[in-house]
Amino acid sequence: MIIFLIIGVLLGVVAVFFVLQNVSIVTVSLFAWDFTGSLALVLALAIFSGALVVTLLLLPESIHSYFKYKNLKKEYNKLEQDLRKQKELTLFAKETPPTKEDIDKIEQGVITDVPAEEVL
Repeated sequence: MIIFLIIGVLLGVVAVFFVLQNVSIVTVSLFAWDFTGSLALVLALAIFSGALVVTLLLLPESIHSYFKYKNLKKEYNKLEQDLRKQKELTLFAKETPPTKEDIDKIEQGVITDVPAEEVL
């Protein structure tokens, strides 16, 4: 990820040098509009508009990835809790057969008499 940042900064520096070396006056036409100004300004606006378009194109995927990450994190936490319960049931079953009340306590996450190092 850091490599993309470095490449982006280098491209930005090259773009700035390119813009500063092209300061002549130009006329840009778009449909019925005419814009006269410095070539540096026109190039800077083109670079900025390109960056804006890329950002807008990448935004939906970034939002989708963020929500997918949040859902996966919730699922991971639930699975981790289920695994802890199963380990407690396994450890408890090795010592004595569990009663219905003990199983209910474990499923509710209430059991506290098992040391943490035994569960792992």
